[in-house]
Parts: sequence; structure tokens; C-alpha cells
Amino acid sequence: MGRKITVIPKAPVGRILIKAGAKRVSADAASVFTEILIEMTENIAIQAAKIAKHSGRKTVNEGDVRLAAKK
Repeated sequence: MGRKITVIPKAPVGRILIKAGAKRVSADAASVFTEILIEMTENIAIQAAKIAKHSGRKTVNEGDVRLAAKK
């Protein structure tokens, strides 16, 4: 079987957890954290696109993303 390819690499996710105070990070923890990050960012992207469309624009801008992240 081949490796599962993710949108967000696991190494930077591990570094984020270590920077947050973890002494060590297991591969499973990095995988789950990556899955959660992807799910959250997909939801933010969907909301940002809806905000831009509601504003009559095709282009998502910084404000749309920031507003979507607050919800």
C-alpha cells in the first residue's frame, strides 16, 4: 500500500505542536491534528466563498477569510 498524501505536511504540524509546548509528538497525533486542520480550513474556505458571493464578488479577499474565521 502507498502512503496517504495530505494537503498539509505532517512535519510542520509536528513543529506547531512542539512550539505549543509538547516535548514529543507521535505520528498518529500529527495525523489527527492534520485532519482536524484540513477540516477547519475547508469550512473557513467555504464560508469565505459564500461571503464573497454575497458581496457580489467572485474573488475572495483577506477580509472574507478573516470574517469567516471568526464565525
